[in-house]
Amino acid sequence: MRIFIFIIAALTLASVVRSDDNTASRWVSYSNNPVIEARVDSLLQLMTLEEKIGQMTQFSANWSITGPVMSDDFKPYLEKGLIGSIFNATSVEGIRSFQKYAVDSTRLGIPILFGQDVIHGYKTIFPMPLAEACSWDLELIRRSAEIAAIEASSDGINWTFAPMVDISRDARWGRVMEGAGEDPYLGSKIAKARVAGFQGSDDGSRIGDLNTILATAKHMAAYGAAEAGRDYNTAELSEHTLRNVYLPTYQAAVKAGVATIMTSFNEINGVPATADRWLLTDLLRDEWGFRGFVVTDYTSINELVPHGVANDEKHAAELALNAGVDMDMTGATFIKYLSQSVEDGNVRIEDIDNAARRIIEMKFLLGLFDDPYRYLNEERAKQNTMTPEFMATARRAVASSVVLLKNDNDLLPILKESGKTIALIGPMIKDSINLNGEWAGLGDRNQSLSIFNGLNEKYKNSSVNFIYSEGSSITETTPSKIDEAVATANKADIIIAAVGESFHWSGEAAVRTDIRLPEPQRELLRALKETGRPIVIIILSGRPLDLSFENENMDAILQAWFPGTQAGHGIADVIAGDYNPSGRLVMSFPRNVGQIPIYYNQKNTGRPVDLSDEKVDYRSSYIDSSITPLYPFGYGLSYTTFEIGDVKLNKSSMQATNDSIEVTAMIRNTGNRNGELVAQLYIRDLVGSTTRPIKELKGFKKVALNAGETKEISFILTSEDLAFYGIDMKKRTEPGKFKLWVSQNSMDISNEAEFSVE
Repeated sequence: MRIFIFIIAALTLASVVRSDDNTASRWVSYSNNPVIEARVDSLLQLMTLEEKIGQMTQFSANWSITGPVMSDDFKPYLEKGLIGSIFNATSVEGIRSFQKYAVDSTRLGIPILFGQDVIHGYKTIFPMPLAEACSWDLELIRRSAEIAAIEASSDGINWTFAPMVDISRDARWGRVMEGAGEDPYLGSKIAKARVAGFQGSDDGSRIGDLNTILATAKHMAAYGAAEAGRDYNTAELSEHTLRNVYLPTYQAAVKAGVATIMTSFNEINGVPATADRWLLTDLLRDEWGFRGFVVTDYTSINELVPHGVANDEKHAAELALNAGVDMDMTGATFIKYLSQSVEDGNVRIEDIDNAARRIIEMKFLLGLFDDPYRYLNEERAKQNTMTPEFMATARRAVASSVVLLKNDNDLLPILKESGKTIALIGPMIKDSINLNGEWAGLGDRNQSLSIFNGLNEKYKNSSVNFIYSEGSSITETTPSKIDEAVATANKADIIIAAVGESFHWSGEAAVRTDIRLPEPQRELLRALKETGRPIVIIILSGRPLDLSFENENMDAILQAWFPGTQAGHGIADVIAGDYNPSGRLVMSFPRNVGQIPIYYNQKNTGRPVDLSDEKVDYRSSYIDSSITPLYPFGYGLSYTTFEIGDVKLNKSSMQATNDSIEVTAMIRNTGNRNGELVAQLYIRDLVGSTTRPIKELKGFKKVALNAGETKEISFILTSEDLAFYGIDMKKRTEPGKFKLWVSQNSMDISNEAEFSVE
């Protein structure tokens, strides 16, 4: 490990380097640690231009049955010490082999940073992020990211490409499953929680603790706004919309100390994000003060050529570096072309130095220079993988993420002492492969507990009896299969049908124009409806679906998403009533695909629709459908009922700066079961310098209430909460009148109050 000798020898030069080198003066350190900064500068003095560019280069390891192997274009760079990061290398043994080569067999022995897509778990797989967001439980969300970091770091991973913080308003887009939905306020809170979970704190101060990994806020920016829901597609947005809707979640991650930012594949208003200097330097670094490093998405520098802004890959590399990109993910454009670009005068050596500094600093913060193998311990990996505590947390996350969309005649829960015969039907009842969803880390799909097994375990000592028939696969059925399912259903008191999507139908490059259940599954449901038996359907999907048919014809609907390792247990807890469903939607469900994009915080238009009579002519409406969603943002039922009332403000007005209003309300459990209510605070700015949304979420509280219990809750609404980017593109709180609601969902207009800003 020769690098340590070099650093010690060079440390005496550090003060000279830092005082005389203009490059260092332009570098904003993440750590603000003078010792680390000096070590970074000293190492940089020892590096050739090619070695600096090597630190800015990431390659993907291939994985075979027997372990990691290097592709032909990978190996020469590793042998020369020209790789800063590797991703998709896994296991203590596999990562150790790469690290040992980098440390022992290259000129400077600089350790490698190992990354992985740890999106919603590493080996213990939690509900997909969109599902988990429906829990509205920030501590649970933080804890699931923390557990993922513990498992991943125990296997040698230092860096995850999560959280995805893109605002998603189009259910056709497959990557909605990775984010937190349509609302920038809730999305910002969840971004902060997930960064804190991965990195150990919400200020970046615990980076380098053994059980933490670097987080990445992605994809900067507005990836979720791609036209027609098509992945990688164009986004056309005004700067007002960009700043008020799509950027707050990224800024929240930056404020939480996120270590890295990933660029998005899309262009924004004609400029691909990976080549957008305004986005990656002027905004991200100069305006927001981001101190970490910027990595591209997979080959997005190369893709500047087909985008039509680069003549060739050399030109693309120059555009990306000059925009503010620090690391090239797998495209090899930096390592192939930037040395020549320096000679040609097309890029500055200072920018290369600063990019290398940011990456090397993270390696120092992680402790990799002090001990390149500190994360690699087989015994620690065994002890920190799928522990009973992790399994219990995952089970609770499943139950918390389920959203009860319909429950006619209190069909659910099905009590253990009911003595009912239940027909378990549908392609997802015995399935385990799809339960983890997409981006499921190293989770073993065969270990995920099916709904069938979860229910049988839950009711094994009860009077409830289960019978089974598949009825259809996800995409196919036959008359005989349906006949068998109907015959089984006719022997039952209640039908539970588990239906949904293949997990491959969501995630990257998985866009659907028809977001209904596949026709064979709807054919099965129609046949089951004819039996006259009450039907509970469990929906497993990676996106909101068009459930108009199901809403009209089924008796109870549980939206269970892709719940992960503990799917069967968590869903069974809800069905049996051992957990009263508390999930609330974070994306609006459309009545049909023609309503998309649909979201609650829309603008009013000059000819707004009267929702009590949508058929009034010459209004911003449809002639063949309501403009309202089938299920709105914030919606979800419980096995009990709640009331919110007596909303009060401690004053009727506030100042536009440095002021606040306290909002209180009484919430009551009016049913006969204990449960949890997500009380949601919405506001409306009635008149602004630019048009304002008809509602905006500005607070929420998830409160447990015993049957019959009443509690007072309070929110502090600050003047800063009301600020937005107005007509002059300055963020401020404008004077005027406001409405306010404390509601059970975004369409609940009871409990209204008013206040003003002076």
